[in-house]
Amino acid sequence: MNIARACYSIGWLLLLPVVLARLIWRARLQPEYLRHLGERFGRYACADSRPLIWIHAVSVGETRAAQPLVEQLLRTYPGHRLLITHMTPTGRDTSESLWGSRVARAYLPYDLPFATRAFLRHWQPRLGILMETELWPNLIVACHQQRVPLLLANARLSERSARGYRRLSALAMPALGQLSAVAAQTEDDATRLGELGAPQPHVVGNIKFDVSIPPAALLLGDNFRQQIGPRPVLLAASTREGEEAPLLTAFARLAPPACLLLLVPRHPQRFDEVAALATRQGLPLQRRSEGGPVQASTRVWLGDSMGEMAAYYRVADVAFVGGSLLPLGGQNLIEACAQGVPVLIGPHTFNFAAASAEATAAGAAERVEDAEAVITRALALLSNAPARQAMGDAGRAFSDRHRGATARTLALVQTLYPIPRA
Repeated sequence: MNIARACYSIGWLLLLPVVLARLIWRARLQPEYLRHLGERFGRYACADSRPLIWIHAVSVGETRAAQPLVEQLLRTYPGHRLLITHMTPTGRDTSESLWGSRVARAYLPYDLPFATRAFLRHWQPRLGILMETELWPNLIVACHQQRVPLLLANARLSERSARGYRRLSALAMPALGQLSAVAAQTEDDATRLGELGAPQPHVVGNIKFDVSIPPAALLLGDNFRQQIGPRPVLLAASTREGEEAPLLTAFARLAPPACLLLLVPRHPQRFDEVAALATRQGLPLQRRSEGGPVQASTRVWLGDSMGEMAAYYRVADVAFVGGSLLPLGGQNLIEACAQGVPVLIGPHTFNFAAASAEATAAGAAERVEDAEAVITRALALLSNAPARQAMGDAGRAFSDRHRGATARTLALVQTLYPIPRA
């Protein structure tokens, strides 16, 4: 073990009480954080004799992004068991809703040498796939030592993140260098990853463009529209702390009573907090969880549910994609474009830099500076059906042009782990 990784491992041990305290703190609002606690230290109960392929998807976004690849792997390797690992309960719940018993699921252990070795010893994967940019040095080294091929898939690395990795190059470069292969989203991602030591990254595109919308989600969206009626709907999707308050202030001041704000916070533990913000603005609010028709007097419909974003996009006339008004990097706008919804984004989209820039250039999205501009521009679009139609058509065309990353990633998977002969 080199000095940098030794210091990193000691740091993990020293911070473990803090990590556990944070779990307990988060469990106040989400008790699921304390379930399956042994898995976070490499202790697992279930076992399966079939050969196993393992995919790590941290939370909800990565899990949904993995959907096309998981479906392809289930078809391509029918005699295998698929294991999906997560770090959050919401990621685990998303996996359950997408695949049920078709896959196994567990928490990935903390990146402690004994825990990562125990994880690999229990599951014995034939291949590991890390979604996006999940770099755990001890895990990567353990896979390398036990000759488990490891693919970094749908990989992205912003310039901001790359600067952070460069500062930790003594730790990051050996880890990246021990990956078996890298499937990068863009040329820029590939260049940055290669400069940090990743082995000849392949540019395959973004798997998120291949995510299919389940018919049940479209049906649910149509049901939402029946509950809402003909009112114009502005969706604020995946909003983060610090965004909802100014959005609600601007909406209360600028939007006519007929307009409905469908507000969907990114994190479920904040649903009550966001409801209180709307109430303080004097905006009548209903919750999705209450069911039933949306009243004509309701100004804010709170999307307090998980796994229904596709249905929310189905009902939206215009969508603002959150995490982008503050320097948080933004959330995924691809799903909105695929459904032909005009998209507004804030100035901070470094987590989805390429997709945001290309969608804007294609006329599928527009960038605005602040919460007031979100509401002002959304209201202008809601009153201009031809402009909305043009943006929606541009979004569908933009999404269609970028499909195919899943097939290219699967081809790379097969070079690392050829389909076993019967």
